[in-house]
Amino acid sequence: MLLILAVITGSLAGLTLVYSVDLPQINDLERYRPSTTTELYDVKGRVVGSFALERREIVDYDGFAPILRSAVISIEDKSFESHWGINVFRVAGAAWHDIRSHGRAQGASTLTMQLARNLFLSSERTSTRKIQEAYLAIQIERAFTKEQIFTLYGNQIYLGSGMYGFEAASEFYFSKHAKDLTLTEAALLAGLPKGPVAFSPLMYPEKAIRRRNLVLTEMEDDKAITHQEAEQARNAPLGLRIAQPEMSVAPWFQEEVRRELEKRFGAEQVHEAGLKVQTTIDLDLQQTANRAVNDGLATYERRKGWTGKLENVAGQGQNIEDYRHPDWAVKVRPGDYVHAMVTSDLPMEIEARVGSQRIVLLPDDWKWTGQSSGGDLVKPGDIIYVHLSDAMEGKERRATLEQDSGAEGSLMAIDNSTGDVLAMVGGRDYALSQFNRATQSERQTGSSFKPYVYSAAIEAGAKPDDIIVDGPVSFGGYTPHNYENDYKGAMTLTNAFAESRNIPALKLAARVGIHKVIDMTHRFGVTSNIPAYLPIAIGAVEITLQEQVASYSVFPNDGIRVAPRLIRKVSNADGVPLWEDAPTVNEVIDQQTARTMMTLLKAVTKFGTGAAASQLNHPLGGKTGTTSDYTDAWFLGFSPSVTCGVWVGYDSRQSLGEKETGAKAALPIWMAFMKAAIAGKDSEQFLADSEDDKTLKAAAETPAKPGTAVSHVDDENAKPVKTSASVREAPPAPTLPANTQTPVKPQVKPALTPKLSAPAKPANKVKPAMVQSKSG
Repeated sequence: MLLILAVITGSLAGLTLVYSVDLPQINDLERYRPSTTTELYDVKGRVVGSFALERREIVDYDGFAPILRSAVISIEDKSFESHWGINVFRVAGAAWHDIRSHGRAQGASTLTMQLARNLFLSSERTSTRKIQEAYLAIQIERAFTKEQIFTLYGNQIYLGSGMYGFEAASEFYFSKHAKDLTLTEAALLAGLPKGPVAFSPLMYPEKAIRRRNLVLTEMEDDKAITHQEAEQARNAPLGLRIAQPEMSVAPWFQEEVRRELEKRFGAEQVHEAGLKVQTTIDLDLQQTANRAVNDGLATYERRKGWTGKLENVAGQGQNIEDYRHPDWAVKVRPGDYVHAMVTSDLPMEIEARVGSQRIVLLPDDWKWTGQSSGGDLVKPGDIIYVHLSDAMEGKERRATLEQDSGAEGSLMAIDNSTGDVLAMVGGRDYALSQFNRATQSERQTGSSFKPYVYSAAIEAGAKPDDIIVDGPVSFGGYTPHNYENDYKGAMTLTNAFAESRNIPALKLAARVGIHKVIDMTHRFGVTSNIPAYLPIAIGAVEITLQEQVASYSVFPNDGIRVAPRLIRKVSNADGVPLWEDAPTVNEVIDQQTARTMMTLLKAVTKFGTGAAASQLNHPLGGKTGTTSDYTDAWFLGFSPSVTCGVWVGYDSRQSLGEKETGAKAALPIWMAFMKAAIAGKDSEQFLADSEDDKTLKAAAETPAKPGTAVSHVDDENAKPVKTSASVREAPPAPTLPANTQTPVKPQVKPALTPKLSAPAKPANKVKPAMVQSKSG
């Protein structure tokens, strides 16, 4: 017998020398770091999100419960504590089996050999790989203690469902740490390395129980547990408490950060290196932004009225019991807006489910629809949109009925001094649409474009109290009109801007020159191609919300543009800084021009189309924007410290509905967000508040005199048009070239790039255009 063992040992030694060529050096393992999760942190150090190809949580030896360590050793490697990397008897038995069967290699791996395979080798089951495993295992045993080896193994092994290591698997399957596992839970996880898929408790629960019970039997045989403990555990259910993934608070922001990181560091490092990323987002403001957009869209939908156009699962041939909506892939909480499926439609009660959670709606919850009976409103299988309540009706959660007609909204807010993106909402429901309407969607701006026109005029010498005539005028073949189809005669530039009058804006653009207006717009950082025709002065141009927000922050910054940024600092897994992003700053307009524009922008929120914002009792400025047929609604504005923009509309570019202006659809969302953004900042002021207030008061008090002669700011080339005292019907909009008509699908811009250089020359592309802007 000793002779046989000597022969086997000598043979293994010889073969090891042959097959050790080109194997990795074991000292590489001292520097080895398993693929770990990259985590994103907000400005206060709270986790916002993460990226990973392998979900893994690294813990030390004490992070594994003693009962888990015993279970793993009993089922995988009984002699772990005594062998020197390989079990000679098991290897000899496996080799003899291979010789006799001429088949695949039989398993004889120790924990150390499994670790070597997982770290350095392929999963191919051959005698060659076994010999290489043995060689590496011996080297690992010589270099590391048993505790270190088990820790490496416990953090590296794959355990199914995308989970690597016992800590991540424990959190996923049982919603607890690996150090807190019970006997039955530890036995289940210990049985998974043999076959993470074959013994998956999610896919094959019966097989998983049999495998778990085998582990318990092995533990009993090894005296690790008593017979009574084994019997009790064998009769226990699986006891899974699957951790449903949390929906990211800022999914669109997180995706923008991922793109920026991959561009700078590469996808592999971003998803495997465990980077620590300090982002610019404020988690509290982001949550406020989410609520503001969802609440604002819900309010709009109720104004629009119940349409009753619901998707029905049964009508599409799907099984109601098996149906899963994309919203249900993540955990939902009270306060969330989510899609649900109707399961019962009684006259006074509607029952539905969100995943496995049962919800109930009572008549007060759908009263706004005008329908009294639940049965007249919905039917089983209908997909409805609901707002989950904190209240319970028995064991079922209450919810209010809402409507999802496809209306979308976006919001973006930045810190004026640093350009830090504090909050970003790219749409209504990330589960249904990952398209980022804050950074990728170019939409017509309406009157929110006018600050670029007025900036060019003021730079050319115009003053807030200059008089301009809001009256009938023609520019060649183009005869514009105001939203209200009336004219207010002579008025100050401040009043014309605050009330968002179209004729004055067009006259200013004509006088300054449309090319200078376009040049001014690009100086603000707008990269859109802007065709050189006059109607752009009232918003016949498409710009992203991101660029609009960055542009508007120039005014409270005394003419300085600070480019939006997403990331402050990136460190490696050990906390060593890899990259820091400093704010990118450039001067757009001089201080005097910026402060003069502040007079106009503050007038909007004091007595103009955005006057509702004055309820916040805080230094504010901004501008509304509404496009033809009420297709787009905007509000962009700022406090001394924060600039925020909101857009509301449909991706299909259908009308929001009559009178759905920027002041009505977008401003309330902006106000809900800014109320939180300015909280605790009662003493903040704009850089020249006292001086600007005097100018604003003087400009606002200048009377508008109908019939006043055209002042020096009117364009001498514009021809007055005679009209009767009564307001005429608005003339049709001028016909534009065929290639400027509005498309059905939103144009897509590249993802947000935090660091911007000087504004680039626009590409030669023609923008869709509508020539009518609406005030408010």
